[in-house]
Amino acid sequence: MAHERYQFRDTLKENAGLSVYNTGYEQCHGGHIWGPALRDHYLIHYVVSGSGILRCNQQEYAVGAGMLFIIFPSQVASYQADAHDPWQYNWVGFNGTDARRLVKLTGLSQEQPVWRSDNPEETCALLRSIADASDNTAAADAEMVGRLYLFLSHLIKLNRSRSVGDTHQTYVDNALRYIQYNYASNIGVADIARYVGISRSQLYRAFLQDFGVSPHAYLQTYRINEACSLLRDPAFSVAEVAGSVGFNDPLYFSRVFKSIKGVTPSDYQKKRNK
Repeated sequence: MAHERYQFRDTLKENAGLSVYNTGYEQCHGGHIWGPALRDHYLIHYVVSGSGILRCNQQEYAVGAGMLFIIFPSQVASYQADAHDPWQYNWVGFNGTDARRLVKLTGLSQEQPVWRSDNPEETCALLRSIADASDNTAAADAEMVGRLYLFLSHLIKLNRSRSVGDTHQTYVDNALRYIQYNYASNIGVADIARYVGISRSQLYRAFLQDFGVSPHAYLQTYRINEACSLLRDPAFSVAEVAGSVGFNDPLYFSRVFKSIKGVTPSDYQKKRNK
């Protein structure tokens, strides 16, 4: 295959809102097929020219130039270039704590995994720019994530079905902002709901819908992900890390950490600092 470019990223980025796992562009040979397989991240393709077939959800979707298709984490899928008019596409694979919410806002879903861009030139350019920024440096990694945010923002703007001033989304955005700014303090679900201005049950339903977990579980995971970053510095003790991410009791912190990461904070720190 010609014009290939790949960039595979370290997937151990617990604290990242978004991380680019892989990105590239490719001109496929006629009939080339990928899969069926599943991944641990989201994968979006934009077809620049030619055509092909996406197979998922026990259905086939015809995809041509100017169209996008998405494959979700843990979704078995395959896609195949047309035998006579094989596609050329750009792609990005990504995940992170904010990925599910942002993907939902684009309008792409497992029920509707394919749609046509209303602005194909900009869609193509923004997606291609992620691959163009790829390199094995911290600066390139940050630039790719920034360009991914711009690409997803572009898709969100193109999503005509998204209502302006979505109240549900406003609640969720405010809750996430509150957690981001206050996770190190002694806050709980009641504090988040009070700040957002809705009941705990409403907040629970909103988080379950957008993230598949309760607000409490989201908060605990966010804190533990922040703790992972701190534990990579051997200068910090487990007790200091616990207090820095909102846990007053180091023993409780250790129990929560192990339940989420499968190892104790001490073992995690030793492993990351070998």
